[in-house]
Amino acid sequence: MATGKKILIGVAAVAVAVIAAVVPVYFLVIKPHQQNNNAATSGSGGSGTSAGGGGSPGVVPPKNGAVTGGDGSLITTETGSTFTYTNKLGGFWVFDPANPFNNSAAPQSYTKPLSQQWQYGVDTIRGFNLGGWLIIEPFISPSLFEPYTSGASPPVDEWTLSLAMAADTANGGLAKIMENHYDTFITEEDFALIAGAGLNWVRIPIPFWIIETRNNEPFLASVGWKYFLKAITWARKYGLRINLDLHALPGSQNAFNHSGRLGVLNFLNGVMGVANAQRSLDYIRILAEFISQPQYSSVVCMFSVVNEPVLATIGQAPMEHFILQAYNAIRTASGTGTGNGPFIAIHDGFLALTSWVDFLPGADRVALDTHQYLCFADQDPSPPATQATRPCAAWSALVTASLNTFGMTFAGEFSNGWCDCGKWLNGVNLGARYDATFVGGPTTAAGNCTTWTDYQSWTADTKAGIQQFAMTSMDALQHWFFWTWKIGNSSVSGKVESPLWSYQLGLQNGWMPADPRSASGLCASQGVTATFTGTLQPWQTGGASAGTLNAASSAAYSQWPPASLSSIANAAVLPTYTPTGTLITLAVPTFTKPGSKETIDAGTGWNNKADTQGMMVAVQGCTYPDAWNAQSVAVPVAACTGAAAGAAATRKRFDVPAPTATPQR
Repeated sequence: MATGKKILIGVAAVAVAVIAAVVPVYFLVIKPHQQNNNAATSGSGGSGTSAGGGGSPGVVPPKNGAVTGGDGSLITTETGSTFTYTNKLGGFWVFDPANPFNNSAAPQSYTKPLSQQWQYGVDTIRGFNLGGWLIIEPFISPSLFEPYTSGASPPVDEWTLSLAMAADTANGGLAKIMENHYDTFITEEDFALIAGAGLNWVRIPIPFWIIETRNNEPFLASVGWKYFLKAITWARKYGLRINLDLHALPGSQNAFNHSGRLGVLNFLNGVMGVANAQRSLDYIRILAEFISQPQYSSVVCMFSVVNEPVLATIGQAPMEHFILQAYNAIRTASGTGTGNGPFIAIHDGFLALTSWVDFLPGADRVALDTHQYLCFADQDPSPPATQATRPCAAWSALVTASLNTFGMTFAGEFSNGWCDCGKWLNGVNLGARYDATFVGGPTTAAGNCTTWTDYQSWTADTKAGIQQFAMTSMDALQHWFFWTWKIGNSSVSGKVESPLWSYQLGLQNGWMPADPRSASGLCASQGVTATFTGTLQPWQTGGASAGTLNAASSAAYSQWPPASLSSIANAAVLPTYTPTGTLITLAVPTFTKPGSKETIDAGTGWNNKADTQGMMVAVQGCTYPDAWNAQSVAVPVAACTGAAAGAAATRKRFDVPAPTATPQR
């Protein structure tokens, strides 16, 4: 029987514990919160356009021992290092040793602090992704792959990279190398810089192995969770909201390298498609139980449940059945209505946004996520100033229509990459379409990729054109998360090799806006006036009737597992799991009251005590093919029911119960 590595509550005291000896240092070295009147006074989003540094409207300055600071204040981190907080947009941070769940901070003067409810469809999401941090991508962190690329089979994804690192005992092996990356690639200072850049949300991609691994899965299990907890603490300190993005599922949902393993798709596809989906629902449930706790729900405000499922292979119908199960699992953990757990985001699966218009009417707080890129199709050699005319025409009307019909819609990913130039952007050693080096790609080049990777040679006009492209993209997409905040240096060249994809590098070198509000109105200036000006329905944002699903619609997707998959007519014969495994509860951080050894209540890791069903594990007496390599395995002639339970009874137990209005805490 496959078993995971259990994460017990409080197993590892996360390095956010407040040590009494450190507290006086904060009071002595951190400057008081300062007012700043240098921010622009125009723009939209948040709770107003006031630029004063005294805080957002309605904010009460922190009291009772909390420390706060604005532009120019000195930050001392948990390691004792210091940096100066730079925020010309009126934001301020809050550090409260006595109450580590203080939600008073605001990233800018015009953005609501965490203590106030976000108004979806009204308040503008200006976000970014922390890609390449807790799940590894070759083009974002090339230096992790480069030491192992001289062999005949270089690593191409985190699966093969983990194997290479595990064999690299001279450098400490997988655990040491990977955790060093977690510890250094993103730090507290990044969150401070992000707030100062005028951004208010962060989308954090995580893999399922942040919870556990099974069988032959080579990933570093569980360690990343410690760093996600750090991210929650840092986001709270600087007033940023988190969109938790489950980026990789068992078996892979898209066959992309950022799903964990390149070239395989075993989620809702192939013989292990249902079993992998059952396991995925467990991980969604475990994460939902954690983030729905009141200590964390004001920071982790959105949960993107499946990143980029390729529905051309999976099929929309099986995915819709899965989403309803995921929805029920999350709302069982959280309850329904505003303030109860996260907004749920579903990806469009690379289908037209109109394909989702009538999906689950009445569902409580469900958003549609679309990823818009221009670079993975035909390559356009036009200069940046010309490229800047494309986003408004391509995206503005589509997003506006979806906001008017489906409801909350946002772009979970976009970039400055109108071309696909960048080291390993398409994958390790796969080349680029733009210069006709892409494996299986065009034979005629649109240009030389060096032009778009050698950012140190870009002229002022080139940078201005790239910035205009970035801002028209922001205006067209309306609510957005840029991919990605940071690209790591290549260990070979010593510099960033995919500069069009790094928000931070663009800020440092002048091709990203210092205040993203300056993007507002650019599409209108190009004659594109399709912008959402309406109001989302109350049930779409957790108000009246939220969670009252349309009976006919929900009934259409209620069967679980689905009767068929796109390539298998009778899914009833496929291998499945049974809910008899030991339930995993994610660890909570440890906080200590100043001047004492008494700990502060950080929750239990599980919001709804009535949610007690076990983990999905192998049925005793049944054998299973490799969960990551079952696409070509012959379909069984009958389901394995194991030593005791009958098929019908076993299958019925897989249904996720409908959510209750109020979880038992």
